[in-house]
Amino acid sequence: MADTKREIERKYELPVRPAGGDEGPLPDGGRALLPDLTKVRAVSAVTARGVTELDAVYHDTSDLRLTADSLTLRRRTGGADEGWHLKFPVGDGVRDEIQAPLSDTLPDELAALVRSRVRGTRLTPVVRLRTSRATSLLVDKAGRTLAEVALDTVHAERLLAGAGSGAGARTADWTEIEVELAEDGDPALLDAVEKVLRKAGVRPASAASKLARALAETAPPTKSHKAAKRVLVTAGDHVLAYLREQADAIVSYDAAVRRDLPDSVHQLRVATRRMRSAFRTYKKVLDRDASRPIGAELQWLAGELGVDRDHEVLAERLTERVGAHDTTLLLGPVHARLRIWDAEGRTDARAGTLAVLDSARYLRLLDSMEALLADPPLLDGAARKPAKALPRAIVKDYERLAGRVEYALTLAPGEERDLALHDARKAAKRARYAADAAVPALGKPAKRFSKRMKAVQSVLGDHQDSVVARDALRDLAIKAHAAGESAFTWGLLYGEEEARAADRERELPRVWRKSADPKLRTALGRL
Repeated sequence: MADTKREIERKYELPVRPAGGDEGPLPDGGRALLPDLTKVRAVSAVTARGVTELDAVYHDTSDLRLTADSLTLRRRTGGADEGWHLKFPVGDGVRDEIQAPLSDTLPDELAALVRSRVRGTRLTPVVRLRTSRATSLLVDKAGRTLAEVALDTVHAERLLAGAGSGAGARTADWTEIEVELAEDGDPALLDAVEKVLRKAGVRPASAASKLARALAETAPPTKSHKAAKRVLVTAGDHVLAYLREQADAIVSYDAAVRRDLPDSVHQLRVATRRMRSAFRTYKKVLDRDASRPIGAELQWLAGELGVDRDHEVLAERLTERVGAHDTTLLLGPVHARLRIWDAEGRTDARAGTLAVLDSARYLRLLDSMEALLADPPLLDGAARKPAKALPRAIVKDYERLAGRVEYALTLAPGEERDLALHDARKAAKRARYAADAAVPALGKPAKRFSKRMKAVQSVLGDHQDSVVARDALRDLAIKAHAAGESAFTWGLLYGEEEARAADRERELPRVWRKSADPKLRTALGRL
């Protein structure tokens, strides 16, 4: 079973020794070059913990796909945490490290977390790092550990495909300092430590990780899987940049979903919808004959993810509604029944989501997306100026939305109107996504348009959530009645959801009129 810990640390390079000096190992492993860290206000003592020998082999694809996304995967022996380590970037100097027990082959759980990036490409050893680590603890007056300081003497060896660990490899050696914050520690401590280190001539490391430095200082790196940053000039440039952004999000959120991180299913689903929407909106930029099959698969993926996401949203809604009532109105085991319903649905939904992400169909979709974006089937419209081509596509999506909203408003309240409003909601999302894709090119007019579309989408979304909630409440009432429990509370909540849906229907015309501001449409049309 893999464990996860949040790693907050900073890396530093020791001062370069004067030319002509001793080129052997630094005396005392470089410890003599460290300043007195008890000068840091909160630090009462620096306690040496000895030296540990570490041996780590880093794995990646031959084109360094993991490295391109700032992920590191290693198998390390030595130390208290020997085993497999997979690190995901969280922020500057912050990473989540997922650890699995030592084994000869990559554990299945970690393999799943990199599958969206690796897919059918083989992982291979790329670098071996042998590190002599002298560790000290920074402690306060109460003896609590504030941070760990590691002074690492590193020998890096680049491992070439098909060669032994030493054959044909290039090597590099250096000494560095790592300062890692203790669990629940104050990040301000790292600033204070850095201030003392800088005064002593110690500078922040130029490389983000040991692996990055090893790759830079050994044999010339393999061409990165990531494309170089592109200059956006034409309409096609902007549309492709947006599509690549969504493709990257799908790959990235795959691992987040597997780790069950908050909002990850929602964000993965949004990326699939944004990509599919862009295919349809900007059909004069990208050949629909080529994008349509991928769009169909994205629709399948969004639908499968919807089971998990829809249950998550519904559970939050019902829990909030129940919690808003005085206990005198909660007749019977309402909380218990809701928890059981949520647990059963969540377990089934998550199992289904993971099965989809492990499926061959999903991996084929990722391959198809990558192939399309590597060699995009651009049409003549792709060469046009963004200020001409993009607004026309946005306005066309807006007109499509307008037709659906106006039709829904002509219908009497009921199931037919509910379905029409749901169709309008989907059109509002498409119009919003169209504007979001154009923001880098069109600026404020596209931002304002997106904001108006989001307002319409929110009203329609709350209405649809109410429709779904009523279906669930009816089922809960039936089950409660069959078990001999009171169904009063479920009926009460059902009635409240009916009233909420009616409120949204009354609100929609006002929100819609505001979104239809002719000045906004004119601003887009003039671009």
